[in-house]
Amino acid sequence: MLGNRSADFSENGDDEIIRQLCANGICIKTSEVEAKLDEGNIQEAETSLREGLSLNFEEARALLGRLEYQRGNLEGALRVFEGIDLQAAIQRLQVSVPPEKPATKKNRPREPQQLVSQHAANLVLEAIYLKAKSLQKLGRITEAAHECRSVLDSVEKIFQQGIPDAQVDNKLQETVSHAVELLPALWKECGDYQEAISSYRRALLSQWNLDNDCCARIQKDFAVFLLHSGVEASPPSLGSQMEGSYIPRNNLEEAILLLMILLKKFNLGKAKWDPSVFEHLTFALSLCSQTSVLAKQLEEVMPGVYSRIERWNTLALSYSAAGQNSAAVNLLRKSLHKHEQPDDLVALLLAAKLCSEEPSLAAEGSGYAQRAINNAQGMDEHLKGVGLRMLGLCLGKQAKVPTSDFERSRLQSESLKALDGAIAFEHNNPDLIFELGVQYAEQRNLKLLSFAVKSLL
Repeated sequence: MLGNRSADFSENGDDEIIRQLCANGICIKTSEVEAKLDEGNIQEAETSLREGLSLNFEEARALLGRLEYQRGNLEGALRVFEGIDLQAAIQRLQVSVPPEKPATKKNRPREPQQLVSQHAANLVLEAIYLKAKSLQKLGRITEAAHECRSVLDSVEKIFQQGIPDAQVDNKLQETVSHAVELLPALWKECGDYQEAISSYRRALLSQWNLDNDCCARIQKDFAVFLLHSGVEASPPSLGSQMEGSYIPRNNLEEAILLLMILLKKFNLGKAKWDPSVFEHLTFALSLCSQTSVLAKQLEEVMPGVYSRIERWNTLALSYSAAGQNSAAVNLLRKSLHKHEQPDDLVALLLAAKLCSEEPSLAAEGSGYAQRAINNAQGMDEHLKGVGLRMLGLCLGKQAKVPTSDFERSRLQSESLKALDGAIAFEHNNPDLIFELGVQYAEQRNLKLLSFAVKSLL
């Protein structure tokens, strides 16, 4: 083996991207190789690289294929890549890559021999990865998926104990990371969803030495697929289950687990914040009526990610959906304080709705509803109708608090007036008609009650 075997394209500042091919400290002009390729002389181009850069057959073919791929000649790249015997190359590399041993003075982790093997491995594996990309761009998706899977199968053969931390060539790690992300996307593209699920799980459970951001992208993609694909995933294999670990029973549980792991990474600063992750978790936890868990997750999000108003309002929604109305109202009071956002229409309507369910808070709710109606003037007729409905409910509940007969009669009259006003905006809303009927029944107005009942039938 030669010393430091690397193979890279050098670049300069003009529009011509590829200027030289370099390996083993030797460089040749790209134009010389391109001329032979343009003439269809692949073997001559290969021989030129092998003799000029001291490369073996697979390495020369890998460089030629990469050159064709970067030139946009996908068919030409495939013709070159087809000549690479991946299995034969991997067998040679298995022999040359020693088993991983503890680092000692006599056995340092980055010996020249190992570096040479990793450079050679990267050239061949990158070639097969680019072959998969070429097939994908040409619409041959199933073939692309098989080629991409062969890259990962080969890596597992070379590094049987997993890719060692900080002891692998950066280019090789980059190729592996790209292949791990690409494979499930290819299976999805060709419609083989069970293979896609297996590929996602393999990506997350195997020792690929992925960086945190790459792993986070895969976890998010898998969670989104589980939530929205409509495909029921088979349970994880017994071989991948650690004793005592939690095993998801269905798509929803597995997606929630992945998203909560992602949020933990974000909170610890191990991956870049992605707001869509919390949106997907909101959807998932809402499906199983676990919004109290969502509130807990939101409380753990680092300060500064969300504005305090947004945090308070979202927490209020989560707690109200979980039936914790007292906590929700307290948060909305902070959000609607005169020094915060006192005219937030959605927050006002939510606060009025929550207050309408408790007689002791009904008067406060009436104030929120009236502010919402005032703010909705000339903006949104639907929201104005909702505001009138909330005002009617709050006034009706307020009338049940012990007070004078005159005050009770006044509140009931205003409640009916507000609900009648809401009907003008939402005349087909059965809940509103029902609530209006309840108010008529409490006032023993049988004629109007009969009308309300007929409207519901």
